[in-house]
Order: sequence, then C-alpha cells, then structure tokens
Amino acid sequence: MKSLFGCAVAVTLLLALPATAAPAPRLALRSLAELPVITMKPYDESANANAAVAAAFARARHSGKRVLIDLGGNWCGDCVVLANVMALPELKPFLAAHFEMVSVDVGRFNKNLQIPARFGIRTRLKGVPAILVVEPNGTTLVDAGRVSALEDARHMTPQGLADWLAQWAK
Repeated sequence: MKSLFGCAVAVTLLLALPATAAPAPRLALRSLAELPVITMKPYDESANANAAVAAAFARARHSGKRVLIDLGGNWCGDCVVLANVMALPELKPFLAAHFEMVSVDVGRFNKNLQIPARFGIRTRLKGVPAILVVEPNGTTLVDAGRVSALEDARHMTPQGLADWLAQWAK
C-alpha cells in the first residue's frame, strides 16, 4: 500500500511540474542512507532573518533569479536531511544557478514567522522544512499551497527532493 501511495504522489508531482522547469541534475545517491552528513545545524539561530532575506532579494533583483527561502530548525531531522541533499556536489551548483538561496531559522515555530507572513502565510506552518519560492519582485509566491511539501524529506529519495526543487527553477 505504501509503494502505491508513493507512486500516486510521484505521478501527482510530475503532473504538477511547470512546462518550463529545468530538469534536476541526476544524483548519484539512490537513498538517504547513502547521504554523507555535511552539517547537522544548517540554520544560523542568531542570524538576522530580515536582513538575510532582504539581501537575497537584492541579489535576485540583480540576477533575475527566484529566491528560495528554506524555513526550518536545527531540531528537525527532515530539515537536516534537506539541507544535506541541497549541499550535494551535484545539486548545489544547480540550485545556485537558478535561485538566490537563504535559510531562516523558525525555532520551534516561535521566531522569524514574519518571513512567511510577508507572503500571506499567517497561520502556523504545517511543518518544516517549508520552502518559499518567490519571484525577484519580492511579492509573488510561486509555490503557494505547496510550501510544506518537503516536511517529510527523510522519507523521500534524494532524486525526488532534487526534482521537487528543480520544478521551480526558471
């Protein structure tokens, strides 16, 4: 039953892919068990989130890239998994080529919540990691309704995570 559900999710994700999405690079890892631990604390708990997000949008206005805001916490296993997949040598340059990236620590859903609120998410996040993909104009949330799609990252394949991120590349 679980594999049938996984297939249904995969088909749904494939059907939802925008026609202009850049294909994700092929990752060498077949499962998360092969993932080398790169960092266990991907979120800077003392960072000024407002300044970091503002800097990402300043870069985006210059580069024309979308901004990818990774909301999460160092306590969250799924956040750590996603951060490590995004740091893989096959995926990191792809993400850098398509997005201005910024990570924001939301604590235990008790800090920096002004960041998702800026894009209309004023209720509690369903889970983390939550990914906000925003146009360089700083107002258009591209992945509205799907920001918490990776909250179960540890049960996805590395390639599935890469493909999900790549669908928002332009």
